[in-house]
Amino acid sequence: MVKHVILWNLKEEYSAEEKARIKAEIKENLEALVGKIPGLLEMHININGLPSSTADLMLDSTFESAEALKGYAVHPEHVAVADGKVRPFTAKRACLDYEI
Repeated sequence: MVKHVILWNLKEEYSAEEKARIKAEIKENLEALVGKIPGLLEMHININGLPSSTADLMLDSTFESAEALKGYAVHPEHVAVADGKVRPFTAKRACLDYEI
């Protein structure tokens, strides 16, 4: 199995209220991908970091294999969420993929 973890920072131009709404929409849309994309086993989005955090939200997902992760990256439903709900609002992204 493979873990796919991403940390995002939202663009600074948003107010605290806008950031809260954006994070909730990202969480809802990404977590809804479970069951729609082959090989995606789990998807958890944490939007409630402590004040000591240096990221605004975290994706923690589990895939059956590295091949399943590659398929997820180009799957139309994932691309639609990434292009419509994530990328327009994020300024910085860090990713770590690893086998478990």
